[in-house]
Amino acid sequence: MKSLFRSIFINFFTLFLISSTTGSIYYAKSFLVLFYSALSLSIFNLIVKPILNLLLMPINLLTLGASKWLVNVIVIYLVTIFVTDFKILSFNFPGMNLYGFVVPPISLAFFWTLFLVSFLIEVISGFIYWLIK
Repeated sequence: MKSLFRSIFINFFTLFLISSTTGSIYYAKSFLVLFYSALSLSIFNLIVKPILNLLLMPINLLTLGASKWLVNVIVIYLVTIFVTDFKILSFNFPGMNLYGFVVPPISLAFFWTLFLVSFLIEVISGFIYWLIK
C-alpha cells in the first residue's frame, strides 16, 4: 500500500512537471484531474502493464526490448481514455535562434507526442525513484 501511494505521488509530480515544461499535457488546470490521472497511471502500471508485457514478450524478444516503449505508449493512451479531462496534445516547438545557434521548429503528431510523454515519464519517474532509494 505504501508503494502505491509513493507511485501515485511520483506520477503526480512527473505529470505536473511534464505539463508545465512541454505543454503537451492538458488537465484542465485542476489538480484533482491530475491526481485521477496519476492514480489511473499507477493502477494501469500495476495491472495492465504486466499483462501487456507478457502478451508482447515474443515481439519484445525479437526487437531486443524496443517494444517496451509501445507498452508505455498504450498505458498512457489508456489513461487519456479513462480520465476524460486529461488529454495529450500535439507537441509544437516554435524553434529558436540564440547567438547564431539555430534550433528549427519541431511539430510532432499525436502518436509521437505519446511516445515523447511516455519517454519523459519513464526518465523523470526513474530518476525520482533513484533519488528516493
